[in-house]
Amino acid sequence: MMKFKILLSQVELKKENRDREIAFSAGLMQSGSGYVGPFTTEITLTYKNIFTNIGNAYNPVTGIFTAPLKGAYMFRISVFGHGGATATASLYKNGEQVVVAHDSQAQGTLNSSNGVVLILEVGDVVYVRLWSGTRIFDNQNNVNTFSGFLLFPLREQELCRM
Repeated sequence: MMKFKILLSQVELKKENRDREIAFSAGLMQSGSGYVGPFTTEITLTYKNIFTNIGNAYNPVTGIFTAPLKGAYMFRISVFGHGGATATASLYKNGEQVVVAHDSQAQGTLNSSNGVVLILEVGDVVYVRLWSGTRIFDNQNNVNTFSGFLLFPLREQELCRM
C-alpha cells in the first residue's frame, strides 16, 4: 500500500510540474522581410514566427500572452530598425505600459531591448505595442522578438507578503 501511495504522489507531482511549463518565444515575421509602421496610432504587434509556445499561452493571431497560472513571469522584447526613423515599442500588462525598448538615430541600424519580471494573476494579459510614428524592420534573422516564461508559480499567501 505504501508503494502505491508513493507512485501516486509521483504521478501527481509530474502532472503539477507539467501544468507549470509555460514559455514562449516568437519573432515578428514568419517569412520575408520588410517594415512595420509607421502608423498614426499605436498598434499591437503580432509575432508570427513561433520558436516555442509551451503551454500555448501566447496567441500569434492576437499577439497577446494570457497567464494561465498565478506566478512570477519574465518577459523580454527587442526592436530593430534602420536610421532615419525611430524604433519604439512598449510592453503592456493589462493595458498599462510597463517597459519601453527605444532607439533613434539619423543613420545606421537601430537596436534596443528591455525585460521585466511581472507578477501575474490568472487571466492577466501581456503584449507589445509599436508606438505611433515609429517603424521597425524584420527579416529572416528574427531581429524583433517577444519572449516570456513562468519563473515560478505563486500561491495566495505568497502574494500577500509582497
